[in-house]
Order: sequence, then structure tokens, then C-alpha cells
Amino acid sequence: MSLRFSVLASGSTGNAFYIESNKEKILVDAGLSGKQIDLLFEKANLDPRQLSRILVTHEHSDHIKGLGIIARKYNLPIYANEKTWKAMEKSLGKLTTDQKFIFNLEEVKTFGDMDVQSFGVSHDAAEPQFYTFYSGGKKVALVTDLGYVSERIKKTVEDADAYIFEANHDVNMLRMGRYPWSVKQRILGDSGHVSNEDSGLALADVINNNTKRVYLAHLSLDNNMKDLARMSVSRILEERGINLEICDTDPKEPTPLYEVV
Repeated sequence: MSLRFSVLASGSTGNAFYIESNKEKILVDAGLSGKQIDLLFEKANLDPRQLSRILVTHEHSDHIKGLGIIARKYNLPIYANEKTWKAMEKSLGKLTTDQKFIFNLEEVKTFGDMDVQSFGVSHDAAEPQFYTFYSGGKKVALVTDLGYVSERIKKTVEDADAYIFEANHDVNMLRMGRYPWSVKQRILGDSGHVSNEDSGLALADVINNNTKRVYLAHLSLDNNMKDLARMSVSRILEERGINLEICDTDPKEPTPLYEVV
């Protein structure tokens, strides 16, 4: 076994991602209540008591809502960059000093038999960063909450065996929807979220022959649908001659644990 993962929850109501190697079991973000996160682990047939650590992407509540609770309950160390710590620390409740660790932007850390690389994204948070995971010659890239996919990000995440990639909204649904114009501008802007079409175009640039699966993540409940996102991204990839398995994620149901082979 090299890498296995489950998208425990993904969407504007809460995000949590689990990934493991032979020696490491990592939770990325805890954007739901402690009870909800425990339930997601149970549904995925995973044991949160075996977690090694928690990595944080940014301080928005849909990524840290249950962070303090889970860290205290399972006595877990938390890793985030300094600006994210400053932005979120007051909302986490009491943590011990040995639970607080810095994971700098554009840094690679080795945890047991897993290397984790952080990279910055354009999003309206203090200093948002996401991660690529390496173990046993395999690579998994977690890429959501970004206004646009820069060439630097593409270079960082290219050639992964699996992607968890944002497909937040259908542009027409968003433009015609109920959101105030200011919110629409934020989502459509360079520090907002990536559309289905932009997701497909970016994936077409980074996928290679090693890539087995793509999970479309952080879908808007109001401005997207699973079938629409999958169809939009698939169409763009097929136009480029790329055919691979595209999987859904859900805000309340974890994806089955997937082993990268």
C-alpha cells in the first residue's frame, strides 16, 4: 500500500479530507462539528483515534469549524502557516503548545513515510495553502478554494495519480442565481472559486498517463449539480483525448476509501 484516501466531506457547508500511508494517517481540515466528523469517520470505516495529525488549508469556518474539538478529543498536533494560525487561533479554543506547529507556504515536510508539499492558492483568506502527498512513488493532489489555477500551481500538482480538484460552480447558474451581485463577483473573481469549465481546462493541462481518478470537489449547493459538473469537466477532457474516472464528492457522505495503485 502506498496512499489511500477518502474525501470525508466537501462543499461550502464543510470540508474534511483523510489520507493515509503505511505509517501515517492525516486529516486535512475539520470544517464540520466534532460529532459530524466522527460520524463521517464511522461511515468511511475509519478510526479517528488512529490519526497522526491535522493539516489546515485556511481559516474559513467550512474548513476549521470542528478543528479545536477534534484536536483536543484525540490529542492531535495541528499544522498551519503562521498567518493562518493568527487568523484562526482565537476560534479554536484552548490548545496546548505541543499541539501547535508551523507548516510554511511552499514547504515540504516528511511525516513518517509520507512527504507533504504545501503550495499557495489565490483565495480570500489570510494565506491559504493546499497540499500534494507523496508515498511509495505515488502522488495525490488536493486542490480546492482557488480563484484561478496559476501556472505555478499547475507545475506543482501535475502528473498526480489522483486529484481532488475544485469544480465549484456553473457560471450560468451563478449569474442567474439568487446571490447578491457582490457575492457573485467574489466567487467569479481571482480570489474566489473555480468554475466547472475552468476546472476541466486546468485538469487537461496537468493530467498525464499516471492519473487514474479525479474527484470533483467543493461544489456549490446553489450554483452547481454533480451531474452537470461531471459532464462539463468530462466534455473538456474528452475533447483533449483524455478519458479517466471522474468521481463525485458530497457535503455529508464520505467517498469510499480509495487506494492509489
